[in-house]
Amino acid sequence: MGYLSEKVYGVKRGLEDYPLDGSALLARAALLPPARSFADTLRTAETSVIAEVKRSSPSAGPIADVDPARFAEACQAAGAAAISVLTEPKDFGGSLADLQAVHLATGVPVLRKDFLVHPAQLIEARVNGADAALLIAACLTGAELKVMLVAASDLGLGILLETHGREDLEEALATDAEVVGVNARDLESLAVDEARALALLREIPPDRVAVLESGISTRAQVERAGEAGASAVLVGEALVRAPDAGAKLREMLGGSR
Repeated sequence: MGYLSEKVYGVKRGLEDYPLDGSALLARAALLPPARSFADTLRTAETSVIAEVKRSSPSAGPIADVDPARFAEACQAAGAAAISVLTEPKDFGGSLADLQAVHLATGVPVLRKDFLVHPAQLIEARVNGADAALLIAACLTGAELKVMLVAASDLGLGILLETHGREDLEEALATDAEVVGVNARDLESLAVDEARALALLREIPPDRVAVLESGISTRAQVERAGEAGASAVLVGEALVRAPDAGAKLREMLGGSR
């Protein structure tokens, strides 16, 4: 069993042992203003950057003890189209408090990135400041994915539907998900293959918003992603490690924004 399979198994067991109170969360979500539009924000002429709050990862280990609000403010000022927040605590050092802090500090869409397998987690994301949430196709059966997409739509929550291979991509394109991501990192082995990811990106139709994820640290990579059809790239480690996240982001955007 690889990393993703083990992680999803643990998340599902955790939700069985400690279920979320979906009804109470839904009552709170009903009082919220509309979410900031994730898909519309990424539909730009130039390839945008989704900047990610990421303290650690299973592949890199500890990265940086970043202040989520200050990091997000700096990235928004430098031209980030959206901010992704890892809320998984054990391997990524994240929390829902980070999500709340970024939502309060910024005016761009905020994405909750975690291992989401139950509709109550989507409601939890919305209540804690998310405008969008990550769904990993490999984490969900076809029926589960449909349920999650309907739940997100009902909440007005945007979705980044992540894929890793051709089978995942075909499943994603069979849905009505507006934003489809290709992760260059295989979440079972944790190996990165940019060439494979770029090849998959080219298969995403232009009516979808295509996003390249993982292993991106240079302007040249952003340009290659754009040439392959990506409307946006998601960048975490390179920005978090940089002495000046805003300067690094402007460099990756080619100094144009």
